[in-house]
Order: sequence, then structure tokens, then C-alpha cells
Amino acid sequence: MNAIALGPLLISLPRLYAIGCALLVLLAARYLLRLPSSTLQRWFTGLVIAWLIGARIAHITLHLESYSADPLDALKMWQPGYHVIGGLLAGLLWTAFALRKYLAGLVGGTVLLLGASGVWLALISLAPLGSNFAVSQLPELSLENIDGDEVYLPALADNSDRVIVNLWATWCPPCRREMPLLEEVAQHEGVTLAVVNQGEDLLPIVRYLDAQDLHFTHALRDPGQRLMALFEAPGLPTTVLFDGQGNTLDIHVGELTRAHLERWLED
Repeated sequence: MNAIALGPLLISLPRLYAIGCALLVLLAARYLLRLPSSTLQRWFTGLVIAWLIGARIAHITLHLESYSADPLDALKMWQPGYHVIGGLLAGLLWTAFALRKYLAGLVGGTVLLLGASGVWLALISLAPLGSNFAVSQLPELSLENIDGDEVYLPALADNSDRVIVNLWATWCPPCRREMPLLEEVAQHEGVTLAVVNQGEDLLPIVRYLDAQDLHFTHALRDPGQRLMALFEAPGLPTTVLFDGQGNTLDIHVGELTRAHLERWLED
């Protein structure tokens, strides 16, 4: 799983690790760099901003085709899409500028930034808070679609290269935001996509889909939230990618982006 729930807040593990590493840099800098407090505060604040902007620009540059379809997505900083190398380079440039008058601070700040980046990459690789998939294959369950017909989930993989199962609810803002994108992805050849509503009655589901003019071949209902329990999803939306044999390839918790979905379909 790539996210955990902290109370009502759903946060991705890479972001949680990044926040932890940033706090580690701040604490180490305060006790080791011996910079004036105003200089330290200015450097660290600028470092965070530079890293975010640099990492975002690098990610967008690497996925220009995805963002060209909707350029405003580049401004949605809350969405996934940050490249660590771009952030690191921007952070190093800012450190060189902000601490140019403090040689020891410049060297120390550079070492701290490189060290924190290494720790972050190690955390991503080792995934101490969990990385195993809760399910290895499409669950052997049957769910009703909005027309009342039974759909056997493993059958979704028949004649498909990729199967995407999205757990959502009408009360969930990020779920609603990604629905048009999911409808678009469902039109790709070789892709079977199922949007599985969690815990709601039929009427609000149908009303929402009709009001938004959304049409899915597989719009399913899971009133008992069985899939959410099986996937061990900490929140909504949760999206699971399966291959043509029904084997789990990846799980994403939180709002999807076009770049992320296109990477799923290209891999």
C-alpha cells in the first residue's frame, strides 16, 4: 500500500517519508550548521520551496505529453508528480545561493541535503511501513452492476491486457475529480476498467453518474465494502492495476493523474 490514514487525512507514504526527512534536515541543521537563526530559517524555507518547484518541473518535463492534454493539471500541486532528481538539483542550487557567505554552512547544508535524499530513497526502497499487496489476484467475488446484473470479477480479465479496479464514493471529492479521466482511460483498447462504489445505495450512484454524464461499462456496487477490506485500503479513492491474467501489478491510494495512468498502460 502506498498510503496510510492519519485520522481523516490520507497521506501517501513517499510524502510522509519526505516530511520526515525534511524535519530531520531542519533539526540537524539547527544543531550542526551553527547558522544565524534568520539565515537558517530563510535557507530551510527556501529549500522546501525550491525542492517542490524543481521536482514538479522535472516531472512535468518528463511527462509533457500527458500534461499537454490539460495544462492546468501542472498547477495541482496536491496531486502526485514530483521527480526527486529535479528537486535535489533545485535544492542544491538554492543552498549554494542562500549559504554562499557561510562556507561551513554551505558544505554542511549540501551534505545534509544529499544525506536526506539518500535516506528518502532508502525508505522508498525498503518501505518500512509496508509495500506488499493485500491481494495478489482479482478477488473471486461477484458484484452487482447498476443494472442489477451479477459481474464475476476475475472475468474482467478475459481478453484484456490490463484491468483497473477503482474504489470510489459520491461523497469523496478526489474520487469525483478523477472520474472523467477514468472514463477516458476505459476507452483504451485492451483495458477493462471497473468503478466500484463503496457502501452507497443505488440511487445516489445513478443520480451522480447521470448528472455528470459518465458512462462506464462496469459500474459496480459494493454496499458491504468487501473490496475495500480485501485491498486493505486506508481510504478512497483506491485504484488497483491487474494484468491480463488477473495478477496484481500495482495499487495506488489517492487521486490519480493522467501521467500515472499512462505509465500504468505503457509498462
